[in-house]
Amino acid sequence: MWKVQLYKTNYDEREYEAALRALKSGWHTMGQETIGFEAAFADYLGKHNAGDSEKTNLKCLAVANGTAALHMALLACGVGQGDEVITPALTFIADQNTVSFCGAKNVLADITSLDDLTMSPAEIEKQISPATKAIMIVHYAGFACDMDSITALCKKHKLYLIEDCAHTPGATYKSSDGSEKHLGTFGDIAAFSFFANKNLAMGEGGGLVTSNDALYTKLLHLRSHGMSQASFDRFKGRASSYDVLEPGLNYRIDEMRTAIGLVQLNKLDAANAERAEVAKHYYNRLDTLAASGKITIPFRHYKRGRPNHHIMPIILNEQIERSAVIEAMKEDGIQTSIHYPAVQGFSAYKGRVNDTAKAQFVCTHELTLPLYAGMQAGDVDMVCDSLGKAIKTI
Repeated sequence: MWKVQLYKTNYDEREYEAALRALKSGWHTMGQETIGFEAAFADYLGKHNAGDSEKTNLKCLAVANGTAALHMALLACGVGQGDEVITPALTFIADQNTVSFCGAKNVLADITSLDDLTMSPAEIEKQISPATKAIMIVHYAGFACDMDSITALCKKHKLYLIEDCAHTPGATYKSSDGSEKHLGTFGDIAAFSFFANKNLAMGEGGGLVTSNDALYTKLLHLRSHGMSQASFDRFKGRASSYDVLEPGLNYRIDEMRTAIGLVQLNKLDAANAERAEVAKHYYNRLDTLAASGKITIPFRHYKRGRPNHHIMPIILNEQIERSAVIEAMKEDGIQTSIHYPAVQGFSAYKGRVNDTAKAQFVCTHELTLPLYAGMQAGDVDMVCDSLGKAIKTI
């Protein structure tokens, strides 16, 4: 049906062989593949710069999915009834849903501008109150928030910082002092998603990263029923029974996914470099439309580090009917999407969250174009030709 899909996984025989290896191992949940992935991912994120051997004391836990990771992060930080969490106004609803499930109140922070769709530090600070327990940020599209300002805010107000890193594997942030670190290494806890459309794709899956030993222990207990010994330890004969140290959940991940994740991690930098080339070609093709005022290209002149180009968002002029553009491009065989509908418009949140004018404008006018590792220049040309035609005829 589609001449150009929104995304494609970059799987090959290596992923298939890894999954088969895990299936044949005789142990299918949180075993050696998972241990290996956790160590490798923590090691990867802990490198401050490409080629730098210096490491932080990062630990990773692989879990069932990104939403489970967010939920666990909030619980580990003690978020509960009577607390407020400042969450992104432009994000997938998992952020707000997990806060709600903890019994806390979502307070939305607006984006910076149409050129920078990340959370505004000034807007975050406006929303801080005596009830604020944590700030949850999202690095939208794989572009870093202003981490110098946000980490300073958290330190000043003694707030937990949770990084929603669903979009970020491989992306970095360059601080004002010139140091560069991977996203997911700034907060008290970072939550990752490894869903099928992510840069590091397992189909389903998530991860948590922290350098705080106390938080890591809490997360470890939350992941698997609060048990003192994992089932794999008993399988290996390292333990015969277990204690339940505190109430926990079952957010475990299976071995097939983490085996695939190890392969994907080894491909990540090369795949992100391919995405960067695709984005560069998009920018060159779309600059004329942007100059005419028909669209805005967020992050076009971004300089806060190395993005991973998770998605390719554009903002349509308010006179352009987005649904008509989507339909016209669909007729040309081009798949598009929206990232994201406004939180304020969902039935579950109407009247329960504050307005955020800039983000709500974006939610009404944003259009996501196809972008994935392996996408060819000719594919980008087809997308841009279709977009230009659709805008011209509407």
